[in-house]
Amino acid sequence: MTSVPPSALSFQFPRARIGRALVDCCSLAEAVRAIARHAAGGGSPACVVTPNAQHIVLLESEASLRDAYAHAELVVADGASVLLASRLLGERLQKRVAGIDLFQRLCGAAAKLGLRVFLLGGRPGSAARAIEKLSRQFPALTVVGICCPPLGFEHDERELQAIEDAIRATRPDLLFVALGAPKQEAWMHQRGRRLGVPALIGVGGSFDIVAGLVPRAPRFLQRLGCEWLHRLLREPRRLWKRYLFGNSRFFWIILRQAGRRLLRSEAGASAPAPRTCRS
Repeated sequence: MTSVPPSALSFQFPRARIGRALVDCCSLAEAVRAIARHAAGGGSPACVVTPNAQHIVLLESEASLRDAYAHAELVVADGASVLLASRLLGERLQKRVAGIDLFQRLCGAAAKLGLRVFLLGGRPGSAARAIEKLSRQFPALTVVGICCPPLGFEHDERELQAIEDAIRATRPDLLFVALGAPKQEAWMHQRGRRLGVPALIGVGGSFDIVAGLVPRAPRFLQRLGCEWLHRLLREPRRLWKRYLFGNSRFFWIILRQAGRRLLRSEAGASAPAPRTCRS
């Protein structure tokens, strides 16, 4: 049995391989509980990533994203397409763990446990507006910092250093990073880990949605796993290529994986993935 560092024990869920990602088999409640427990215990920095179909496609070509995923302590299925893929592959991920739900639920846990939070990214003003709304819901929420870096900040060492200085000075327990993939995952792994924050969570466009700048899909579309359709109908000119070509590439990746698994099975040489969770 492989030994596990004490700081990572909270995150030892079974895992399912989806493309190049190993995704943890856990529910939203389990993910929130594990992250909050880790942060409250002051554990060593742990990164949480939230794959959807776009991430699975990017993992094929983005070395920095693959590196971030390989070292992430918790990988939860943000996209309904990832759940569907797991079923096609004979795996059994429990439920979708959407980044926005993770963000809001963790803010509630932070308020209850007295954890300090920092928000990095989002559109200008969205983090502040999101916190205004969440503070009405969770009056005890302690926000120690908000930072919305300018476009291209990742290429400016002074901007990068200013962000790191602000986070170190405020000593948050939870750092929510909303920079978009693959930028947020690369930043968390390459720069964020050295800041001493117990939990760093990539949450994509969550600040914008909670702030009300971008409407979330109606609940019936959420339940059907069709939030992507809502986004496409809202921004067809920007998103049609991503969904047409990106989703086609995603399903090819899954079919290729299923085919390889079938061939291994027929040859009698199938080997289970580490910490695999099958139905």
